[in-house]
Amino acid sequence: MESIWSKSRAAAPARETLTREQIVQTAMTTLDAEGLAGLSMRKLAAKLDAGATSLYWHVPTKDDLIDLLIDEIWGEIDVPDPELAGWRSGAMLFGHSLRAAVLRHPWLPEVMYTRPSVGPKAMTLGARGLVLFGAAGFSGRDVDFAMGSVMSYVLGTASSEVATREMARRAGQSLNQMAGELLQQAEVLTADLPDMQESVRRRADRDINTTFNESFVFGLDTLLDGLEARLKK
Repeated sequence: MESIWSKSRAAAPARETLTREQIVQTAMTTLDAEGLAGLSMRKLAAKLDAGATSLYWHVPTKDDLIDLLIDEIWGEIDVPDPELAGWRSGAMLFGHSLRAAVLRHPWLPEVMYTRPSVGPKAMTLGARGLVLFGAAGFSGRDVDFAMGSVMSYVLGTASSEVATREMARRAGQSLNQMAGELLQQAEVLTADLPDMQESVRRRADRDINTTFNESFVFGLDTLLDGLEARLKK
């Protein structure tokens, strides 16, 4: 599978002032505001006040642009040095940074599973992550699996949160408004299910952003407990 990283990069004409970095940043701003539906190479060229030819000198296809954008996001994520933070605190910070990146760029879950992440910033993230989880005591394939488990948890929960936020946006409601309506419906539907009804009542009058945060921390903390327990076997 060919990617932007394996393609040779042609030299731009001498008078060309547009840069790949400008293209990526403008595309990122567009996607964050409008989602994938709002991005096209033609619209992007217009925003940059450039011709389509100028754009294609730097980014041959829209798929190439998406690859560049994904790699740019991997570069935003903090992977602490275990010597400074300790492996577990570092893993917590890494998890929170990864979640924050997905929430900042809610279009990311739509594309990150459809293509391999093999760009330079993704590789740097991976290398730093392996150092972090290696410092915990994992080695061989286990260090890959440990890091992958944390990334899978974070990406899965953050993607679900993004979907919920998008559902509220499409409904023209705040998150708490939508959650309140759904909980009212659930309370009626669980009248014969006392355990479920108690669960619904626990969620009532709770700020959903707080619930998202608390649930995320609980899950990540529990996962790290499990990784620590595995090291002690």
